[in-house]
Amino acid sequence: MDGTKVTGANVSVRIDDEFMRAVKSNSEYTQQYPIVSDNPMYSKSVNAKALWDKIIHNAWKSAEPGILFWDTVINESIPDSYADLGFRTVSTNPCGEIPLCPYDSCRLLAVNLYSYVENPFTESASFNYEKFDKHTQIAQRIMDDIVDLEIEKVNRILDKIEADPESIEVKRTELNLWQKIKTKSIQGRRTGVGITAEGDMLAALGYKYGTKEATEFSTEVHKKFALAAYRSSVTMAQERGAFPIYDSIREEKNPMIQRIKAADEELYTDMVKYGRRNIALLTIAPTGTTSLMSQTSSGIEPVFMVSYKRRRKVNPNDKKVKIDFVDEVGDSWEEFHVFHHKFVTWLEANGYNSEEVAKMEEEELNKIIAKSPYHGATANDVDWVEKVRLQGAVQKWIDHSISVTVNVPNDVPEDMVSQIYQTGWESGCKGITVYRDGSRSGVLVANDKKAENEEIINQFLETNAPKRPDKLEAEIIQFNNENEKWIAVVGLLDGRPYEIFTGASKESFTILSQVQRGWVIKSKSDDGKTRYDFQYEDSHGYKTTIEGLSRTFNEEYWNYAKLISGVLRHGMPLNFVVDMVDNLHLSDETLNTWKKGVVRSLKKFIPDGTKPSENICPSCNEPALVYEEGCLNCKSCGHSKCG
Repeated sequence: MDGTKVTGANVSVRIDDEFMRAVKSNSEYTQQYPIVSDNPMYSKSVNAKALWDKIIHNAWKSAEPGILFWDTVINESIPDSYADLGFRTVSTNPCGEIPLCPYDSCRLLAVNLYSYVENPFTESASFNYEKFDKHTQIAQRIMDDIVDLEIEKVNRILDKIEADPESIEVKRTELNLWQKIKTKSIQGRRTGVGITAEGDMLAALGYKYGTKEATEFSTEVHKKFALAAYRSSVTMAQERGAFPIYDSIREEKNPMIQRIKAADEELYTDMVKYGRRNIALLTIAPTGTTSLMSQTSSGIEPVFMVSYKRRRKVNPNDKKVKIDFVDEVGDSWEEFHVFHHKFVTWLEANGYNSEEVAKMEEEELNKIIAKSPYHGATANDVDWVEKVRLQGAVQKWIDHSISVTVNVPNDVPEDMVSQIYQTGWESGCKGITVYRDGSRSGVLVANDKKAENEEIINQFLETNAPKRPDKLEAEIIQFNNENEKWIAVVGLLDGRPYEIFTGASKESFTILSQVQRGWVIKSKSDDGKTRYDFQYEDSHGYKTTIEGLSRTFNEEYWNYAKLISGVLRHGMPLNFVVDMVDNLHLSDETLNTWKKGVVRSLKKFIPDGTKPSENICPSCNEPALVYEEGCLNCKSCGHSKCG
């Protein structure tokens, strides 16, 4: 529920069939430790439904935990036919798509399903099974080559460890680790050939993701995928030899092997005769980066969003642009639609100009999306229960597992999450995760007209910094940087430092050295860039403006000042800002003396009596330091340090 402790992996609960049956019957369930033991050290009886409801609530609230249906994992696992030889499955890789025994490796490769659709998004669209079969067999062969490359690399690591000058006692743990990894690689030669672009494949063929017709077609594709990969592994066993511990008797009752036998008797016969090159072959990973590179939907998932909005900064004087948003510092932005890549392909196949569609208003765009096969079939609006049934049906032809997240809208009730998880168990899924929109930060937020979602979007696109007025009151403070006279122009908002500009007096027109206060004016240059001018009033009431204040100072100091100004604008307490600047580690001595000048300038605005962020006195070690008149004074022992 914390959301910060584990961020790079799914957190899942291993659940067995007995627990699920107890949930359905609202009965007691016995928990024990060790889990796999005839004589557990500890056990207790719990109400299964109450524990289930807690799991569901947490998943609804924070997208964690997911569930691993452990009996399904073990009963379907071909490697567990060799459990006594060290291939007992104990957990999964971080995303859950490969259940693994200790010391084995997660090796992944994905076949792009969309690339086998000919004439996509047309009435004559078809799936090229012949090419798909050929490429799947090649993919399996490539994966087997990768196992050999891994073994070569492990051998080099072992050689290096053995050549190291340390004693064997020191090196033993590391040597044992790599030797065990090598042994598993040689004995099992496990691979993870998978797919991506399931959602785009279905759309390109005219199927709507999350319908029975789409599920039936996907199941057939994955059946052929499994048979082609296993045929390739058997062929390699003839050419290169089977994985060393292959034993057809051990595997003969495995459900996956039985399905292969029923689907292709000849393949099964050859497998018994020649063996198989790899202990297990198939998986479906999230393929996030892979799908970005191939510009497709990811893994077995539907398209996440057909369209979402982006903003680009524009020149407000450009008559060709439409200003949709002005931020807190006055910069102008134009909004435009960004489309899923294959939706653009659909647009072009159906006679639309994608650039013109991108400029449409939301209502007009939605009418076009409604005509596409992506309508009602994206992550948040797909039939969630049918999606889980698709996963269960495809799982029958994947000997490892499938990484899946069921995305649901923010307003979905907890009961629906429970139904999704239970359907996963009943459908034969090995693992499943639910993500409710908005239940975790740091993910995309869908377009939504509801005001509450607009607020969420604005949290990412805007800041809480008070908007800068065009004209800001400012004070000028002088200090020495090495042997030069320098000034700091401190812009004030409601009497508090909001921004700071620093530079040598000679660079910033010497007249500024003779002025104590004035105004910093933000304006636009002819080229549309932001410009800061300084204005002051003389004793006769005449106002003088120095243009381009930001251009008169040294660029390096100007950039440092911009960073400090950003911190000031966003409300960090001034004593913390002072400490932050004071603790900057700058190698250049000139920069260090400049830093002291900035600290001195900002200290002027800290009210007397304010405690610094680290208020421990260096003399008496008491937390009694306060700022007074620009100095650090200890109220306990009298120690004083001035800026």
